[in-house]
Amino acid sequence: MLISAFDAVLSDLDGVVYAGPDAISGAPEALGRLAGVGVELAYITNNASRSPDVVARHIRQLGAPASAGNVFGSADAGADLLAERIPAKSKVLVVGSAYLRDCVVARGLALAESADESPAAVIQGFDPEVNWRDLAEAAHAVNGGAIWVATNTDMTIPRARGIAPGNGSLVQAVSTATGTTPVVAGKPEPRLFQIAAEQLEASRPLVIGDRLDTDILGGNRAGFATAVVLTGVDDAASVLGAPADQRPRYLLATLAELFSDYPVVRATGKQIVCGSARAAVVEGIISVTGERGDLDAWRAACCAWWYANPRTAERTTPEINFSS
Repeated sequence: MLISAFDAVLSDLDGVVYAGPDAISGAPEALGRLAGVGVELAYITNNASRSPDVVARHIRQLGAPASAGNVFGSADAGADLLAERIPAKSKVLVVGSAYLRDCVVARGLALAESADESPAAVIQGFDPEVNWRDLAEAAHAVNGGAIWVATNTDMTIPRARGIAPGNGSLVQAVSTATGTTPVVAGKPEPRLFQIAAEQLEASRPLVIGDRLDTDILGGNRAGFATAVVLTGVDDAASVLGAPADQRPRYLLATLAELFSDYPVVRATGKQIVCGSARAAVVEGIISVTGERGDLDAWRAACCAWWYANPRTAERTTPEINFSS
C-alpha cells in the first residue's frame, strides 16, 4: 500500500479533513488507521483563527486522532517571525483572531489598537470578523513603515457551503493599498512542514493537501513527497496544468487510497500508461485513451504533459481529448 513507503503524514485540514464544521467523507477513518501501520500524524494548517487546542478538539469530534501538540498552525509561525524581526515589547497591530493576538503577546510583544500608535509591525491572519476598518488600519500602518507579516496567503478557503474568500484575498486588498507584499509565515513556505517533521522525528514524511499553491508547493519546497487529494480546492484538471514547482508526486481521490497500492505509471514507447489508460502529447494536445472519470486517465495525462513540459513556471491549460 502507498502509505507503507512513509513514516509520517503531514496533513492539511481545510479541504482534506473537513470543510467548515463537517468532516469530509471517509477522512477521519483513514487518518485513524495510520497509527495501526506505524505512521505518525501531524496537521499543518494555514488557518490562523483558532488555537491548536480548539483545532484538535474539532478534529477529535469528527472522529480523527488529534492533540494540540500535533497541530502546527500559521498563527504561531507568524508570531515567531515577528519576534525574530522586531525588539521585545514592540507594538504590533494585529488584524485577525483573538488567538493571533494571544500568540503575539506570548512572544513578549505589545498590542497596538490602531495605526496612530505607530506600530513596528502588522500581522494579518484569517478571521471571519475582519472588516474594512481593520484592513484600512493595516494599510495605514504599512504605509507608515511597519513590517508586515501575513500568516498565509490562501486566496480561497473551503467552507461547508462551498469556496469562500481566504486570507490571501484580504491580504491582496492591503497590498493594493500599499504597493507592498508581506513576509509570509505559513504555507507555501516550508517552515511549518520542517518543524512538524523534526518534532515527529520523521525522515520520510508525506505531505497531503488539497491546494497546489500552498500545500503541494510548500511540501515540495521542504523536500518532502507530496500528494494532492481531490476533496477540496484543486481538481484533476488544475493538477494537470500545474507549474513545475506545484506538481504532486501522487494524485488521490480520497485519503482512503493511502491504504491501497498506488498504480504504476510507466512509459511505453511514446505513450504513458497507467492502469488501462494511455496518454501522449501530440503537437501540444494531450490524447488520452480512457474515460474522463477515471483517475488513472488523469494520472497518465499528467505524466505525459509534465514529461513534455518539465520546467513550466506558469500554470497551463492544455487541450485534452479523451477517447474510449
